[in-house]
Amino acid sequence: MVKFDVLIVGGGPAGLSAALLLGRACRKVVIVDAGNPRNMRSHGVHGFLTREGLRPVELLAMARDQLTPYDVECRDGTVMQIERIEDSFRAVLLDGSQIECRKVLLATGVVDLLPEIEGIEEMYGLTVHHCPYCDGWEHHDGRIAVYGAGAHGGGLAIAMKTWSRDVVMCSDGPSHLSGKLRQRLKRNGIDVYEKKIERLVGMLGKLERIVFEDGTSLPRTALFFSTGNVQRSKLPESIGCKLTPKGAVRAGRDQRSSCPGIFVAGDAAEDTQYVMVAAAEGAKAAMQINSELISEDQA
Repeated sequence: MVKFDVLIVGGGPAGLSAALLLGRACRKVVIVDAGNPRNMRSHGVHGFLTREGLRPVELLAMARDQLTPYDVECRDGTVMQIERIEDSFRAVLLDGSQIECRKVLLATGVVDLLPEIEGIEEMYGLTVHHCPYCDGWEHHDGRIAVYGAGAHGGGLAIAMKTWSRDVVMCSDGPSHLSGKLRQRLKRNGIDVYEKKIERLVGMLGKLERIVFEDGTSLPRTALFFSTGNVQRSKLPESIGCKLTPKGAVRAGRDQRSSCPGIFVAGDAAEDTQYVMVAAAEGAKAAMQINSELISEDQA
C-alpha cells in the first residue's frame, strides 16, 4: 500500500487549495472526492477575486488542472471510515480500497436543508438561494422573500434590506418572533406572512409568485432561505472530532481539529461559509500540516 503524506477528503475549494500548497511543498497527497459540491446548482461563483461569475464546475476543473505538476493524486470516491494505526491513518473507501497516510484534512463541506416546498428544486440556484453574499446582488432591487422563522429568519429578512427595499418574511406557519424582533421588522417595512405555503410558481427556474394554502399568492422574484445545514459526511463525528452546538467541526486558527493529526477546512469548519474563505482555510491547514510533517521528519 502506497503511503501518502496527506489524505484530503473533499475536492472543493478548501481541499484543492490545500493540495496545491502541499504539492508545492513536495508532499505526496491524495484527494478523494465524491463529486457533489454544495454549490453545484449555483449559476456562478461570486466574491472570489479574479474568478467572479465563473461556474463552480469550471473553477474546480481549473484548480485540478493546476495540480498536475505536483505529486497530487485525485480520486473519485467516498471515504467511509478513517482509523488511526500507530503513527498514521488508514482510510477505507466505498469501493473497498484503502489509503494509508500520515495526516488527514477533512474538507467534506455541508448540505443545505432545502425547505420542503413544491417547485423549489427547479428554482434552487437560480432564484432560490441560501447566501445573500453569494447571490444577493443578482436580485438587487427585486421583490425578495425570506423563508424562515424566529431569530434566524427575522435576522436574514432585515439583512436583505441591503439588497432591496421590497423584502417580506414568510415563516410557513407560526413565525416564533420575539416582540422586539417583530417591531424591528415593522420599522424596516418588512411584512411577515405566517400562512402555510403550498408551492412556488415560475417558469424556467425563475420565481414569479408564492402560493399559500388559502389560495392567495404573493408576487416575488427571489427567495432566500434560513433553514440551516448539516455536515455532509459522518467522518468528523465518527473519528471523534468535537462539534459546535450548531454541528460544525471545532477547529483552531491553524485548522487543527480536536483529534491529533486530523485537520478541517471549508464549510465543515466553524468559520464563515464562503468560497474564498474555504480556499484560505485550505491554505492555512496545508501550512500547519506541512509544519507538523517537518517536525516529525526532523525528529
